[in-house]
Amino acid sequence: MTAPTVALDPQRVLIAMPGCDTATMRLAIPLRAELGHAAVTHFPDGESYVRLYTPVHGAEVAIVCTLDHPDEKLLPLLWLAIAARQGGARRVGLIAPYLPYMRQDVIFNAGEIRAAEHFAALLNPVFDWLVTVDPHLHRISHLSEVYRVPTVAVEAAPAIAEWIQTHVQAPFLIGPDEESRQWVEQVAGMCGAPWAALTKTRHSAWHVEVTELPNIPPRCVPVLVDDIISTGRTMLAAAGLLQRAGKPQPVCVGVHAVFAADAYSQLCAASAEVVTCDTIPHPSNQIALTGPLVDAISRMFDLPLPLSKQMLV
Repeated sequence: MTAPTVALDPQRVLIAMPGCDTATMRLAIPLRAELGHAAVTHFPDGESYVRLYTPVHGAEVAIVCTLDHPDEKLLPLLWLAIAARQGGARRVGLIAPYLPYMRQDVIFNAGEIRAAEHFAALLNPVFDWLVTVDPHLHRISHLSEVYRVPTVAVEAAPAIAEWIQTHVQAPFLIGPDEESRQWVEQVAGMCGAPWAALTKTRHSAWHVEVTELPNIPPRCVPVLVDDIISTGRTMLAAAGLLQRAGKPQPVCVGVHAVFAADAYSQLCAASAEVVTCDTIPHPSNQIALTGPLVDAISRMFDLPLPLSKQMLV
């Protein structure tokens, strides 16, 4: 009697873009994925060159690329995705813990563009799915509004709440502006901590004012929580407000450690501690998101193939 044929799971291959090797290795073991090998370099004239060495025919492929400094990373990323498709990959996914351009979600002045939408339009044709962490969903309420592929936005709030509960006694959570309200409220609810959101006036990327500090009980430690720390001016303004009110230096917690120019050193000088999640490699990384990322990526690997692709397999 012949044994029944058992369908094997397709090979899983993770490919790291430059700078993402450590994150890719952390993901590969729990995902039972092979580490792919690719060359990503530049010609002397600055043109991007990629070469995919790992065979990927019939494989579920995911490229790991956190997209801080996105303009210099985008073309090599697209070329590598195309190389995987050209090599016969079953599907090609993108794991981008930090997803850029989401703050450019509305046109304020004539001649501007809604860059979040057009950045998505560059990724949509070459990727079959996307996993990211806390994209800046403000005027765009869901990634599906601009991305035409299956997406998962991993929430960092549970990991942040756990870190605060472990490391801060009597925290009082503060969102440094109205846009941070959604994150600080969620984290505070998980911590069982009091919270408030400040009001911000932004005059420019480097000039920010915040007003109306909430009533913080004497024994509480202020914890500033936001999704993206870029220039750091919003958190610095909030820290200055706390100092003028005679409050303790805050603990500053962010999801994405963008830290433009001298933002990190200035924020360190104005706060008791600066802590971020590991979506962008940085010395401030203390909150690991490997577990929730693995869960999200597994769901994407296990998605049924669209009918059009099933016919080609």
